[in-house]
Amino acid sequence: MTSGDDPFSKARQRMVDDQIASPFDSRPAVTDARVIEAMRMVQRHRFVDERYLDLAYSDRPLPIGHGQTISQPYIVAFMTELLEVSPDHIVLEIGTGSGYQAAILGELAKHVYTIEILEPLAKQAESKLEELGYENITVKAGDGYLGWPEHAPFDSIIVTAAPDHVPQPLIDQLKPGGRMVLPVGPVWSTQKLTLVTKKDDGTVDKEVVMAVGFVPLVRE
Repeated sequence: MTSGDDPFSKARQRMVDDQIASPFDSRPAVTDARVIEAMRMVQRHRFVDERYLDLAYSDRPLPIGHGQTISQPYIVAFMTELLEVSPDHIVLEIGTGSGYQAAILGELAKHVYTIEILEPLAKQAESKLEELGYENITVKAGDGYLGWPEHAPFDSIIVTAAPDHVPQPLIDQLKPGGRMVLPVGPVWSTQKLTLVTKKDDGTVDKEVVMAVGFVPLVRE
């Protein structure tokens, strides 16, 4: 849903080809065709600070202010692939940040609800997503740990900051058969990227996928 001149088109295609769609070191390639296409379409440079435009398609997170970061492109794609988002899905994102992950999800899902605890970031992301034409993304400022019960249950939930445990409110708001992806671990340390799947009886399975490093989940 991005529009306008795109001087970074070739850089973005190289990012996808080299960092995401091909295996690199010990990390597996992302193979979901819809995720790869979304990563090719969404202009990451529209979501980074102007000071870092030359790094917009590099294999790294970047500062977005307020002590927060836009995630590394590979991690965005990999976590999105784990969610297995379908076109009819309603998705909850915790940690809007600059809005980049929400935009990727907006290309894949029916609707995305995204929560950012830092109001200035929430307002910036909402403005940017509206500017880019994402009518299927709703942003609010609030405590993501509590989820968004008014719109639950969700087919998928993604958390882009690290709590030290899997929040029970998010488990409660996940549909039976749904999937949640989040980093879990201590503050400012290596965390475990965890895939949570909810069974029909309400119990959950938790699978540790890889070691990651995220900013901590901030609470009100």
